[in-house]
Amino acid sequence: MSNPFVANLEILADADALALRVANWLLELATAKDGGFAVNLSGGSTPRRLYQRLAGPPFRDTFPWTRTHWFWGDERFVPPDDALSNYRMVREALLSRVPIPDANVHPIPTDSSSPEAAAYDYERLLKSFYGAERLDPARPLFDVTFLGLGPDGHLASLFPGTAALAERNHWVATVIGVKSDARITLTYPALESSRNVAFLIEGKEKRAILNRLCNGDASLPAAHLRPVGTLRIFTDEAAIEPVVQR
Repeated sequence: MSNPFVANLEILADADALALRVANWLLELATAKDGGFAVNLSGGSTPRRLYQRLAGPPFRDTFPWTRTHWFWGDERFVPPDDALSNYRMVREALLSRVPIPDANVHPIPTDSSSPEAAAYDYERLLKSFYGAERLDPARPLFDVTFLGLGPDGHLASLFPGTAALAERNHWVATVIGVKSDARITLTYPALESSRNVAFLIEGKEKRAILNRLCNGDASLPAAHLRPVGTLRIFTDEAAIEPVVQR
């Protein structure tokens, strides 16, 4: 039997308070570590608010940009300037507004010839950065991994019922036919190879799915995540199921 889903839950007043809290948390982790710092990014509106916060004061002037590397947990197979591109969203919200060296930015290469080629190329890039072909639980790939929670319980582009859920050898996989556009996603082994994993969840429309996740609903892909490090959920009050007084 696998270990139960266990996460540290932190509830913030609203979406702005959530973004500020997570920005401070990330800064604390980055400044506490000597040497390189690797962050695995998520798409979506909640992370966008965090990225915009990081691009402003005081974080713009205090974050260790020059030694931080940025990766993506998943991406649509669209050009990098496409409106649906996670890379484009992060570039506009953060990368173009802070002093990040170009060499520290590692997007999924959607200019590859096919989604399969993009997945292969990104896995090679991750292994080159990591310096090994196999992941060692004692030496995580990422320092921080950010994740969202989809309405069906998906994380990154690991959707219910897809073959990528069972992938334990490859670090990156394709997901085709579930959505209108093909996806490239990190698999569980890569997502779990992180010292800190944080779900960012906000809004009343997430109440039901967050409640299911916190109760360990095994039908949800997110409920099967078992990182080698600490798992956290940062959420706002709107996403928390209200307590009924009796």
